[in-house]
Amino acid sequence: MRILPLLAAAALLAAPAAAQKLGERTSSPTQVLGEEATLDPEAEAEQIAATAALHPLGSLENPIRVGGPEGARAYIGRLRCTNESRPVVESRRAAGVGPYGTITERYALNCGDVAPGRTTLFFDFYHEEHVEKQAAGGFRID
Repeated sequence: MRILPLLAAAALLAAPAAAQKLGERTSSPTQVLGEEATLDPEAEAEQIAATAALHPLGSLENPIRVGGPEGARAYIGRLRCTNESRPVVESRRAAGVGPYGTITERYALNCGDVAPGRTTLFFDFYHEEHVEKQAAGGFRID
């Protein structure tokens, strides 16, 4: 009985290969990936940014794009409360996946008794080239 599986395996190995030649492509990347392969990565990023801009800056739907934790610290360092003081960072934690498909971080900020008071801003750390120039709602930016 053991010889039957061995004979079947030998027959498969000895069978001539199909008409396809070694290294021949079976399907194109466009066929495999569908429409995703036709999108220019830069155009796709611009489309995501335009959709995100429909939401308030600093929300999970439109996180502030920065280059890592250093970028977030630099951005927060440029923020000013309505009395020109700097907001105090109370906490930071992971916040889920944002519109760019990457993990976001949530920062709890506090301006005390002046506007915007206690607020939460979401950051996306995976945008090394981007420098946000707009202030999140209720803040002024230097």
